[in-house]
Amino acid sequence: MTIVDIHPHIISDDEVRYPPAPLFGKRSDWSQERPTTVETLIESMDAAGVAKAAVVHSSTTYGFDNSYVVEGCGKYPDRLVAVGSVDVLQPDAPKRIREWVGLGLAGLRLFTGGSTKEFDPSELDDPRSFPAWQLCGELGLPMCIQTGPIGLPQVTALAKRFPKVVIILDHLGRPDVSDGAPYANAQSLFDLAPFENIYLKLTPRIFGDVTKGKASAETFFPRVVDAFGAKRLAWGSNYPTSPGTLSEILATAQAGLAYLEEEDREWVFGRTAQKLYPALA
Repeated sequence: MTIVDIHPHIISDDEVRYPPAPLFGKRSDWSQERPTTVETLIESMDAAGVAKAAVVHSSTTYGFDNSYVVEGCGKYPDRLVAVGSVDVLQPDAPKRIREWVGLGLAGLRLFTGGSTKEFDPSELDDPRSFPAWQLCGELGLPMCIQTGPIGLPQVTALAKRFPKVVIILDHLGRPDVSDGAPYANAQSLFDLAPFENIYLKLTPRIFGDVTKGKASAETFFPRVVDAFGAKRLAWGSNYPTSPGTLSEILATAQAGLAYLEEEDREWVFGRTAQKLYPALA
């Protein structure tokens, strides 16, 4: 099985060449406590048996400057692609997207909140962002969205308005699974299933959440596969944001998905990622 990670991050150790300028003005703790250069990521991938990765730009370190993720991934074009961020509310957003794609960007991400700020999904359905979304459809660029359940109505609206754009929901949209099967509290997540352009990332957050309350990996992950299909699910390590080595993070995910059929696991751990980012195939 070829294992592909669609959610690691990298941080340069050269702050002169790549100065931090975090989105929302506050740098994330993890990027200071557990910074991982692209070289360290490759070493960790080798140790864990991860073949390739779509590396996600750290907005809480560099804001909208994608220089390090683009240049870092450019050093390993046979193994890495870069996913970056652009301020889609600015009039020049389409121009900026084209410039970054020309430099090697393979996908985009909207960061509406998380480790340094409460979620604000208002920019998701702001008409000023629509030219950027239209361009993503034209260029075939996947768009990752970092939001919680509060933003899922906007995600639904975007999936309808831009059916040609592949939307990848970071961290599964952070559903509440504490009530256990049949997971009524997560219904807003399952309501996204009919939209075939919406994909989901399975990251350490959900593998932790299914060990709490009445949730369990045995009941939750088959429910997600039944709703969305394994071909719309992909594993992301969130390394080094999430604690632990990449090998440990992968092992936890493999244990959590042990209840799935082998072919479904092949899609989650690699084949879906290669469909989303063809350069990783």
